[in-house]
Amino acid sequence: MGLSGLDIFKKLPKTNCKECNFPTCLAFAMKLAQGQANLDDCPYVSDEVRAELSEASAPPIRGVTVGTGDQAFKVGEELVLFRHEKTFFNPTVFGVLISDDMPQDQVEKLVKQAEECEHERVGVILKVGVLALKCASGDASKFASLVEKVKGLSAKPLILMSEDPAVLKAGAEAAGDVNPLLYAATEANIEAVGELAKEKGLPLAVKDADLGKLAELSEKLTGMGLKDMVLDPAPRSPKDSFTDLVAIRRAALKDKFKPFGFPVITFPCEETDDELYETVLAALYTCKYGGIVILSHAEQWRMYPLLVLALNIYTDPQRPMAVDSKFYEIGAPDENSPVLVTSNFSLTYFIVSGEIEGSKVPAWLGVVDTDGQSVLTAWAAGKFVPEAIAKFINTSGIADKVKHRKLIIPGYVAQISGELDEELPDWEIVIGTREAADLPAFLRQFSTS
Repeated sequence: MGLSGLDIFKKLPKTNCKECNFPTCLAFAMKLAQGQANLDDCPYVSDEVRAELSEASAPPIRGVTVGTGDQAFKVGEELVLFRHEKTFFNPTVFGVLISDDMPQDQVEKLVKQAEECEHERVGVILKVGVLALKCASGDASKFASLVEKVKGLSAKPLILMSEDPAVLKAGAEAAGDVNPLLYAATEANIEAVGELAKEKGLPLAVKDADLGKLAELSEKLTGMGLKDMVLDPAPRSPKDSFTDLVAIRRAALKDKFKPFGFPVITFPCEETDDELYETVLAALYTCKYGGIVILSHAEQWRMYPLLVLALNIYTDPQRPMAVDSKFYEIGAPDENSPVLVTSNFSLTYFIVSGEIEGSKVPAWLGVVDTDGQSVLTAWAAGKFVPEAIAKFINTSGIADKVKHRKLIIPGYVAQISGELDEELPDWEIVIGTREAADLPAFLRQFSTS
């Protein structure tokens, strides 16, 4: 059982330094006890105390890492049932199921789909995160060959799928040191698969369609010394899957039920043959509460909306999404190209930059640091104001990149043009459009001469 807030407080340095972003050590301790703060945020706690408090401060859902290097991902570490209560942390990871009974060209096609599915949105790279390799043949050598082939085609993390310990062992040896997820321990093979995961030091999925038995298996594996696990309630029915996912999350967070304190994997690809319905189920499990979601294919039409959905759900609602403050080259601007400024709110940047691209007029788009606020909100908050814009222009180096001195500002803040004239006496302030959609026509007729 975790320590109470007062128990934790007694072990803290009691400096009330506020460096943890809480007003007092007591407030920090209370949040630690509730699983809503991280012990690492306290810079003065001793190593001895840190070890003592590790259990109390650990997330109720363990974080599990699959893969290695830049391609590795982490699932779990969630603290709340609903995003508005705090935030969600580790986004849902989407994967593609590949079987060793598929033709070689089909294997290559699916891997290629996964590799090509990569998009940048609001400064974040969205991509297929994992390849699930399934032994449908029952042949360990054939499965090992599939693992070697896919490993040669892609560096993405792997899930090795079989309920035969010998097959899993062959797959793990073929995978080498890429830290794959072993899938899955069941009531029938738990001893052998558990020992394999322990021997190889690999994360392990545990599977049972009965939540009571799933909890028992989880406890047994924990007793064997395994810590990194992923749960599969495995009903393979949309209604039951949804019910089980919510029940597992509530038990872990509300009841602190440790056997369910692990991320969950789902397989909408095994619940329907209808690709559209499969995509809908993937969206459902992204919301409630799949850590890993495995699909049958990774076509762009289905992956992009799913990836954006996960991005939206796992974006911290308490922190605006922002892009870096700097000048961005839209098209291939030169010394005669127009110069525009806007705020660093991600949505503003991508809408404005998209309209500039659509105009086919190369331009320099300056993004002022407004703490992620939109133009009007930032202006009202005193962040998108003449002083800040002038400082940005003067320190950005844009004057060395263009011959002209015309600066286009958003039409919604036309009222700052006079003051901005005073702050930037060498520049001519041009009032642009109020709506981004009107930018293409404006830029086509705009002249810097």
